[in-house]
Amino acid sequence: MVTAPPIPPKRPSPCEPARSGATSPSPGRPENREDEESENGMTSSAIDIRALRKSYGAKAVLDGIDLRVAAGTVTALLGANGAGKTTTVHILSTLVRPDSGAAAVNGCDVVRDPDGVRAAIGLTGQFSAVDKLLTGEENLLLMARLRHLGAKASKARVSDLLEQFDLVESARKPLANYSGGMQRRLDLAMTLVATPSVIFLDEPTTGLDPRSRHTRWDIVRGLVVEGTTVLLTTQHLEEADELAHRIAVLDGGRIVAEGTPEELKRLVPGGHIRLRFAELASLDAASRLLDSSVRDDAGLALTVLSGGGVGTLRTLLDRLEAAGVSPDDLSIHSPDLDDVFFALTGTKGTEQ
Repeated sequence: MVTAPPIPPKRPSPCEPARSGATSPSPGRPENREDEESENGMTSSAIDIRALRKSYGAKAVLDGIDLRVAAGTVTALLGANGAGKTTTVHILSTLVRPDSGAAAVNGCDVVRDPDGVRAAIGLTGQFSAVDKLLTGEENLLLMARLRHLGAKASKARVSDLLEQFDLVESARKPLANYSGGMQRRLDLAMTLVATPSVIFLDEPTTGLDPRSRHTRWDIVRGLVVEGTTVLLTTQHLEEADELAHRIAVLDGGRIVAEGTPEELKRLVPGGHIRLRFAELASLDAASRLLDSSVRDDAGLALTVLSGGGVGTLRTLLDRLEAAGVSPDDLSIHSPDLDDVFFALTGTKGTEQ
């Protein structure tokens, strides 16, 4: 059973603003809070993006995006392929330089202080980035040495990660013997070697089976409980709904919507109540009473557009009861992230 690894105390970022009395939210939805602005206009958010732009030739990949990520929360960047998700992560992790705008991670500007940013972050990309010529243990030790942990601390940290990610038995085997899921577990373990304060997960469950995917989600939840900030990019709607405190929808290089999953679901219409009846006579009576409903004779059912609220449902059932009509069954459909994604971008997201 893979569980979230115990996290040693995080090393403070050299440019992290002082935060007194700050606490991390629970793995549920974060409380609303405003971050105070520092003297340079940026905030003490774990991630702060202002008017960020990046083009490749004539193509604007990012067209002035703004985004704040509160410390100790998960924010998902949701978008189709080519929306600008990976470019955003590459800029925040100092792999790509923006054309204009500003971005800071833990108070460190990505252009003026890239070393400070790198000291605070971990990055897991879409595909496993492990060295396949080394064993799992050697990969982790290499990362520990690159992060200057020291020989004793490196050995202890690697031992902990191998156990927590269920890689002890395969630790000294070449990666040619690792399954794809094992390589992805090792990849994430390498990201956590130096206990980063901020983690970027770029399409972290690409190619994983359902069991491995849910294991990865549990690990992310455990990290957030310990105060780690996570920026997750995905086009998988279930993943965003399961993990994210807030979601930003990217389309054409712009953030077209941002909010909690529930806030985004309220942005679009599409909720309805479906009533099924045991006999045609009841269907006829209900259809006459609810003249705006959509009738399905074959299924002996009516579909009534609704916002999905309790009051709407109660009013509907009261009307039917007053007319002596009783449905045999009913179901309520509320807009989901797929509806939101389609309404905002014109494309369907990927359900897992």
